[in-house]
Amino acid sequence: MSVTPIELPVDEETRGELRRGFNADGTKAVRVKKRLTSRTATIFSLLIAIVWTIPTFGLLISSFRPENLIKSTGWWTIFQNWGWTLDNYSEVLLSSSASAPQLGAYFVNSLAITIPVVVFATVLAAMAAYALAWIPFKGAGIIFIIIFALQIVPLQMALIPLLQGFTTFLLPIQEWVHEVIPVIPVQSYTQVWIAHTIFGLPLAIFLLHNFISEIPGELVEAARVDGANHGQIFLRIILPLSVPILASFAIFQFLWVWNDLLVALVFSGGTPNVAPLTQRLAELTGNRGQEWQRLTASAFISLIVPLIVFFSLQRFFVRGLLAGATKG
Repeated sequence: MSVTPIELPVDEETRGELRRGFNADGTKAVRVKKRLTSRTATIFSLLIAIVWTIPTFGLLISSFRPENLIKSTGWWTIFQNWGWTLDNYSEVLLSSSASAPQLGAYFVNSLAITIPVVVFATVLAAMAAYALAWIPFKGAGIIFIIIFALQIVPLQMALIPLLQGFTTFLLPIQEWVHEVIPVIPVQSYTQVWIAHTIFGLPLAIFLLHNFISEIPGELVEAARVDGANHGQIFLRIILPLSVPILASFAIFQFLWVWNDLLVALVFSGGTPNVAPLTQRLAELTGNRGQEWQRLTASAFISLIVPLIVFFSLQRFFVRGLLAGATKG
């Protein structure tokens, strides 16, 4: 004998509230997605992108304008004050005068500083993040909290103590190496490498730890059962799965080091053999800040390398950044 359930009388309003209660999460997600992909949101995003690009566009136009027009009129008056020239680029790229030397050597210095720092910081941070996430040892949580808290410390507070440490300990070693091997100069990139790596590690370890700790533990346990040690697990499992977050941090670190001026001024010693491109850009305006035509051309040249790096790694950027910025 079967019993047919009795359908209770429920009005449409109550039924709608029940339906919204069962589908609250889905409805909210759909609502947020519609708002983010709506025409209004798209137009607003395009406006932000245009406003954000205006200074770079003005820099590009100014870099092709003659000196007299740059100093007398704004770049937005290009149609009223028509004039174009390549002298600014030829002056900063081809001139060998003392006032406007070629930028090729400074480009090499910037690359010699930035690329090793990105490699050092990324490798050290990945190993530290793996150790904190998957190697159980006493005090791991306290160490991670300290590393996270280091992001709050202003960079300027560490400049003087770090410079004193370099002068006390690192400089005598560099002088001894120079006496043994005269080819190696006393002033080298070592101080800038160490300083940039130290300043970049807290954020790197935090982002990479949050990503690496989210990797399924079954993969690590399966590797341990197969006899893999920590080095093999790190190289064969963790690193291949962490490529998005590694690329995201590499972009951040490259842009930060390439555009840095403060650390370069403090630790490079100001010598042309070590000084990066940003330090030379700060000098190109002249003693009284009158050489704007050189600065605009040089600044736009310095944008080329960061743009190449960003666009070549942008497919990893959003995915890696979102994955490493949250901890579930």
